[in-house]
Amino acid sequence: MRTLITFLVLGMMLCACEHPHPKAIEADLVLEPPPPSELSSADAKVEAPESNITQPATTDTSKKVIKTGEMSFEVDNLDKARKKILKAVKTLGGYVAEENQSNEHGSRNEYVLKLRVPAKNFDRLLDSVSSGARKIDMKDISVKDVTTEFIDVKAQLANSKVLEDTYLGMLKKAGRISDMLEIESKVTEIRTQIDSTQGVLNYLSRQTELASLNLNFYTQQVDQESDDSIWSRFKASFGDGWGALQSLFFGLISIWPLVLLLLICFPVIRRWWKARKQTATPASN
Repeated sequence: MRTLITFLVLGMMLCACEHPHPKAIEADLVLEPPPPSELSSADAKVEAPESNITQPATTDTSKKVIKTGEMSFEVDNLDKARKKILKAVKTLGGYVAEENQSNEHGSRNEYVLKLRVPAKNFDRLLDSVSSGARKIDMKDISVKDVTTEFIDVKAQLANSKVLEDTYLGMLKKAGRISDMLEIESKVTEIRTQIDSTQGVLNYLSRQTELASLNLNFYTQQVDQESDDSIWSRFKASFGDGWGALQSLFFGLISIWPLVLLLLICFPVIRRWWKARKQTATPASN
């Protein structure tokens, strides 16, 4: 009896060893990913992933304008007017981009200034300059709205950067050298476009942030003795006579060779004339 029980137990153990538990089998399984499919020559061509580009949302909706101005006016004192203008420009946070001075034959002294100030202070500068003018000859102020152009350039720049990031991501995943070279060429082209667009955006930003004002101010010298009084006429006549005397004096000096020749020839001519006169007198007797 004991021998039979022993054989039954051994048989059950052998059956358990030949048929392992299902959970143990699942634990030993390792799933391997399928091998990557080979790309055909047509699929290997790099194309711009236009579907990944999205129009960026425009957050800056403020109005962008370029302010420029030009003025020409007369002042009473040239130096005082210049100092006042430069002080106002410095107070308003601007600077002098160019400065020139000229004198036209002593009758007109003038300054030409090219000023740049923050656009928000442009009107204050105009008021300060106009208050010191004696007479305004010309005033031309223009305001150009570039809001649409600014938004378009900014959107174009954002799109180019998104496209560049997409190609850089493709470059990391590229497996063949030909694909890598083609993607790098495209990235270089996009980078050039980004730099150019960024330059345009920077220029527009500077133009909208700083306003330009060109000034031409002058003093006109007027003859203080232009009235028709007797004293002024006397002084003018005296001056004319003195000028004529000076002209005669310097004129005689300029013909000194002729004067010297006359001084030398005069005694000779005088003796000849006397001798001729004496010879003519006895003949008449």
